Amino acid sequence: MDLFSDSSTTENLLPYDGEVIFYGNLLDQNEAAHFYKSLLEKVEWSHDKSLVYGKEIVTKRKIAWYGSKEFAYTYSGYTRVAMPWIEELLALKQLVELYTNSMYNSCLLNLYHNGEEGMSWHSDDEIDLIKEGSIACLSLGAQRRLDFKHKQTGEKKQFELPNGSLIEMEGETQKNWLHCLAITKKVTTPRISLTFRQMKKF
Repeated sequence: MDLFSDSSTTENLLPYDGEVIFYGNLLDQNEAAHFYKSLLEKVEWSHDKSLVYGKEIVTKRKIAWYGSKEFAYTYSGYTRVAMPWIEELLALKQLVELYTNSMYNSCLLNLYHNGEEGMSWHSDDEIDLIKEGSIACLSLGAQRRLDFKHKQTGEKKQFELPNGSLIEMEGETQKNWLHCLAITKKVTTPRISLTFRQMKKF
C-alpha cells in the first residue's frame, strides 16, 4: 500500500487501539529545505542524555526543547526546561495546528545525523504531557522509517516518513503502542523531527 501517493487524504495507520493519522506532505521540497536549513542554524542543539541503570549515556543525536513557557519536561531520568519559540518554529506550529485542528504549546526537536542514529522502543506517556493528547510529528530531511509495536499483541507496523510530511499520534496510541525510529545504514544524510506536544499547564 502506497501511503504517500495522495497527500490530500488522511488515514489512520494503526489497525486498532490507537490513532496515527498521516497528513501527507505539508511542505514542498523547497519549503522543507528552507526550514531544515534555518532550524539547523538557529536552533540551540545539544546532545541528549539518559540514565541507564544509573549510568549516564550521551547520545550522538541532538535535541532541543521549545515552548510557550518554561515547561519542565522529564524523560530518561533528566529534566529539560523549554526555551522561547523562534520565528521558524512558530510558523511551523501554526501550519501543523491548521492540519491537525489541535493546539500545541511545546516542541521537542531531534537531529539525527544519519541512519545509524535512531530511537529505541518507547511511548510518549510522560506525566508532564496531557493524557491521550495530540502529538504531531513533522519530518524534515532524510526519509526514515517509523515502527509501531502493540504492547499486548506484539503486532508491528512500519511506515516511511518522507521529507516535509506530518503524522499525528492521539487517543490511546501511547497507552497501547510503542514506537521507534529504525536504525539503518542505507540513510547517510540528516533528518530533523519536530514533535509538537501538549504539556500540562502547571
